[in-house]
Amino acid sequence: MDCEVVVVGGGIGGLTVAALLAQRGMNVCLLERQPDVGGCAASFDKFGYTFEQGHGLYSSWEPDEIHPRIFAELPVEPPEVHAVDPSYVVRLPDQSEVVVGNGNEQFERNLREVFPECADSAVGFYRELNLAGTTLRQLLQQNPDLLTASKTSRTYKLLSKGKAGARILATATDPVSAYLNGLSFRFRRFVDAQLQTLAQGNSSEVPYLQAAIALSEVQQGTFAIRGGSAALAARLADSIRTSGGAVRLNAPVLRLAYDSAGNAVGVDLLSGEKVTASKAIVSNLTVWDTYGKLVGLNRTPSEIRKALQRLRGWGAYLIFLSLEDNAPDVSGSDRFLAVTDWQTDGPYDPEKHQLFYSAAPRWDQRAPAGKRAVTVHAFTEAESWFTFHSDEEELEERDQLMLEACWERLHRAMPELGGSVEVIESVNPRGYYDATRRKLGMVGSVIPTAFQFWRDQASYLTSLPNLFNISDTTSLGGLASVSRTALAFADKLAARQ
Repeated sequence: MDCEVVVVGGGIGGLTVAALLAQRGMNVCLLERQPDVGGCAASFDKFGYTFEQGHGLYSSWEPDEIHPRIFAELPVEPPEVHAVDPSYVVRLPDQSEVVVGNGNEQFERNLREVFPECADSAVGFYRELNLAGTTLRQLLQQNPDLLTASKTSRTYKLLSKGKAGARILATATDPVSAYLNGLSFRFRRFVDAQLQTLAQGNSSEVPYLQAAIALSEVQQGTFAIRGGSAALAARLADSIRTSGGAVRLNAPVLRLAYDSAGNAVGVDLLSGEKVTASKAIVSNLTVWDTYGKLVGLNRTPSEIRKALQRLRGWGAYLIFLSLEDNAPDVSGSDRFLAVTDWQTDGPYDPEKHQLFYSAAPRWDQRAPAGKRAVTVHAFTEAESWFTFHSDEEELEERDQLMLEACWERLHRAMPELGGSVEVIESVNPRGYYDATRRKLGMVGSVIPTAFQFWRDQASYLTSLPNLFNISDTTSLGGLASVSRTALAFADKLAARQ
C-alpha cells in the first residue's frame, strides 16, 4: 500500500495529525494494532459499565482554544462537552479541603482558610503563577509551536506581553520549588499532589512555566466529554475517513521499512505487508518505543540511546468502581484528589499516599440504571511490575496487595463513600502493556525536568528526517498539549486550506 503519510498508532496525537492532514488533501493511512482507536484514551468496558482510563479532566475547550480550532477545520462535529466547575477538590491529610476552580476570589479565600500560616504568600504564589500561565496560553492560541520556536522569535512574542512576558523569560529554567521558599510544608504538599496529577512530577521536578500552564488551566475550569476521551477519538477517526483517509484496525506495525540505501520509506506490518509513505512517517508511540521498536536500537544514535535511558515515567494502578447513583456527592465534585500523608521525612512519593477519584457525570450514563462509573487512579513504579515476580501467582498476589492498599487508602481519605462503592475491575502496568504495548505499561508524559520546557528544536523531530513522533511523551503532558503539538506539526507539513 502506498500513501503520502503513514501514522503508526491511533491515540489522540496520531488521530489528530491524521485528521488534519487528510482534511488538507494528503493521502493518509493510520495503522492501529487494537480493534479500536484511542490508545490510552480508549474506554474500559465491563458488565455494562464504561470507564475512562484517565482523570476525566479536559482543558482548552473554550472558544478559540486548541480543540475548537481543530474541529473548526474538520468535516465532523466535535464531541459534546460540558464545563465543569470546580475542576476538583483536594483533601489533605488533616481533612482540610481546597476547591480548585469556582473563580479566583473564592479560591483565594479558600487558600487563606486552609493555609493561615502562609496565607498571603500562598495567594501571591497563585496570582503570579496564573498570570504566567494565562499569558502563555494566550500566546499558544496564536502560535501552537511557541514552545519550540527559535529563541529570537519566542523572545519577541513574549516581550510583546510586557511585564508578564519578561517574567516568563526570567523563569525559563526554574523548577516550581524555587518559588515556594517561605511557604509552608503543607502548602508545598498541596502543590506537589496537583503537579503529580497534572504533570507527572513534584515541585522539585516540574518547570515553573509548565506548572503555570497546568495549574492555571484547572483553576479557570475544565470540561467533561460525553462518552469520555474515547468519544473524542471516535470523532477524529470519523473525520479521517470522511476526508478520504484510511483507518486500519488490527494492523500491528513491526518496524520501519528501509530501502537499499538505508532510508526509511514506510513501515512493515506484522502480517508481512509493507506500507510506504512518500512524505512522512508519524509515530504515535512513546519516545522509547519509537526508537526501540520502529527505528531499531541498532539504527538509533548512541546519544539518543543514552538520553532514553535517563528518561523516566510513571505507571498507573486503576480501580474501576461501581457507585450507587443516590450516594452523596463528595464535597460537591465528581473529581477528588486525596493526599493521605504529609511525608515530612523525605521527597514527595505519590505511590502510597495519593489517589485521584473521578466519577462519570450524572448527565452521561456510563453504567447500568442506578449506578455510576468511577475510576480511581494511583501512581505506581512501573518497572517493578515486570521485574519483581517469579511467576503469575506472585504477580496476582502483588496485585491483590495493591488493590487492598488502595481500597483502604480510598476509604480513609473519603469515609463518606461507605458501602456505596464496589470494585468491578483493576488494571496494573502489566495490563496496560498488554493492551497498548507501551514500554513497561507507562502512561502519560515523562517525568519532567526544569530544562525541558523550552526546547532547541520541535519536540516531534527524531534522528530521521522523515520520521516524526507525536505523543504524550514528547509533549508537556495532557491532552491539550498533545493536540497543540499535532496542530503545529500539521501546519509544518501541509498548509491550512
